[in-house]
Amino acid sequence: MSAVTGWGVVGLGWVARDHVLPAVAADPHAHVVAVCDRDPEALAAVGDGVVTTTDLAELLALDGLDAVYVATPNHAHLPVVRAVAAAGVPVLCEKPMAHTVDDAAAMVAAVGDGLAGTAFDQRFHPAHQRAADLVAEGRLGTVTAVRIVYGCWLPPEWLPPHTPSDGSNWRVDTALAGGGAAIDLAPHGIDLVGTLLGEDLTSLTAVTRRRVHPYTDPAADDSAALVGATASGTIVTAHVSFCLPDALPRRRLEVVGTRGQLVAENTLGQVAGGSLTFVDAATGAAEAVAFDPDGPFDRQVAAFGAAVRGDRDWPFPLARDLALHELLLHTLEKEAPCP
Repeated sequence: MSAVTGWGVVGLGWVARDHVLPAVAADPHAHVVAVCDRDPEALAAVGDGVVTTTDLAELLALDGLDAVYVATPNHAHLPVVRAVAAAGVPVLCEKPMAHTVDDAAAMVAAVGDGLAGTAFDQRFHPAHQRAADLVAEGRLGTVTAVRIVYGCWLPPEWLPPHTPSDGSNWRVDTALAGGGAAIDLAPHGIDLVGTLLGEDLTSLTAVTRRRVHPYTDPAADDSAALVGATASGTIVTAHVSFCLPDALPRRRLEVVGTRGQLVAENTLGQVAGGSLTFVDAATGAAEAVAFDPDGPFDRQVAAFGAAVRGDRDWPFPLARDLALHELLLHTLEKEAPCP
């Protein structure tokens, strides 16, 4: 294996162009070998020195390809991951794993013992990693609750940057996304619980609603409330929303314990920054907690690249990601369709 990881990227939408490609460029141990997208206009925007193709097989046949990042819409994850795994190339696939449990399970089966991961970038936000360290050190005492608010304003006509003029808002089309706000935003928090606490959710309930936005798909929710617990008894609550105006406070994470509380503001999301505060339970004194300034995508790409090169292990088994995906989707299946 080369000392530099050669990346391929499949799907050149907003996430890939604004976050993945810059993260690879920022890693001194990585470079982009090729990108693949069905839209020639998207390929034309890629810089010199990178192979561009509309043919996945052509990308997978290139020399120097060490890993592939899959950033297609949810329903297209499985065929791409299956092809990458069949080529023997490590694969990092965007969250959620797939739009259905069956597709996600098929992905795990296709990968087998190969190196693969789900791209939950918020695992790697420096503030969240610092919070996990403080929890592990016992600074919070017994952790009793994790509380999450994660929302945005996403009306039916919303399109992410770089979307073709004839594109659509696939995030609220259940055939493509698997749902609406709940499946798009809740997986981040569900995954993050394990990073913060060292143990995952084992139970979950949910209420979904379409309260504001008149989505064409009647099954696409624009908000959801979820309540769950870990095996040791930490209670987790999350409010996720596509109808939370962007000017309002909309990204907050709290980890509550018997000795103190951590409050993270504006760390949930794709970019660096935000704030982390520790509040002492004995005195009520608030203390700013410092953390590194680098972004979550930068850390994620660097960590997976290191696993590809054999420099360190990838700490998030795909089977674990599947179990959490099943927990969420089976919970949402029990919830009545959006009224």
